[in-house]
Amino acid sequence: MRAVGLGSLHFVSRRVGTGVDALAAVPENSCMSELQRIVTHPGGAHKDDLLACCVLIAKYGCPIVRRDPTDEELADASIAIVDIGGSHDPALQNFDHHHFPREHPPTCSLSLVLDALGLYEDAMKFCDWLEPAEWFDSRGPNKTAEWLGVPRRAVSQLNSPVDMTLLRRFAGQPEHAAGETLYEYMRFVGQDLIDYLRDVRVGIEQVTKVSERWSVAVGDDVIETVFLPRNDEMPNEPSGSVFRFIRATGIEAEIGATVYPDRRGEGYGISRYEDDPRLDFSQLDVEPDVRFAHKSGFMCKTTATDPERLKELIKAAVKR
Repeated sequence: MRAVGLGSLHFVSRRVGTGVDALAAVPENSCMSELQRIVTHPGGAHKDDLLACCVLIAKYGCPIVRRDPTDEELADASIAIVDIGGSHDPALQNFDHHHFPREHPPTCSLSLVLDALGLYEDAMKFCDWLEPAEWFDSRGPNKTAEWLGVPRRAVSQLNSPVDMTLLRRFAGQPEHAAGETLYEYMRFVGQDLIDYLRDVRVGIEQVTKVSERWSVAVGDDVIETVFLPRNDEMPNEPSGSVFRFIRATGIEAEIGATVYPDRRGEGYGISRYEDDPRLDFSQLDVEPDVRFAHKSGFMCKTTATDPERLKELIKAAVKR
């Protein structure tokens, strides 16, 4: 098992705060200087060093060399050293975690790169795959399976030819440069991750500005609901942005339903939040203004736009 930890890295809290103000905005620019190249370890590749390189080449477009770094490179801020070198120093672009003490929380080279770019906090909140990746790289498959509460074999059952081929091809040559198929695919991966995290931040801010909190009374019960009205600055993914807003503001335990603009029509989608067991929207398939009710009951689409009618539909979805 590798020794891991945070060293001098000052990670933000991994707990969601009680308000959006507690979340750091994703910066357009970072304090990192431009890079001439990335140096990462030779031999077998792992998901964390591959993804760390994906993010760095998306931002800087520099070549990757897979070999041991020199002392001069470790001291050169224009050269990123990833997952090797025994140093974590963002000012010098050094992103190794293997020297951290064993008792520190799991981390990996991708975590260090994301933190240096100001993206780590949102990535931990909204990329559910990141924390398992930290555990797997720093604690190994057995401890990861134990932490997840699943059989050891379940960890390997989640592997796919996509993972294995990318890792094998990345490990298979000593250098990677712009224009090569694998390099350009890695650039896509890194850019999509950066874009996703920036879109997450924009979506949360948009929902924060215009959303409403409804308390829909049904007998002695209340279905707390977040409503996102249709507006000129609607998020690209309304339902996902509402979900992430709820998570970011720490009100997950309170909310039972969400209402958000339907991207395929003029009406709204209504969903139960985190599969709230009180609601079954399949019961609404007989309503004249419900154009689709999922058979599993987790959501419906309606042509209704009046808030009072939308509340009536939530009431009608309460299990009888």
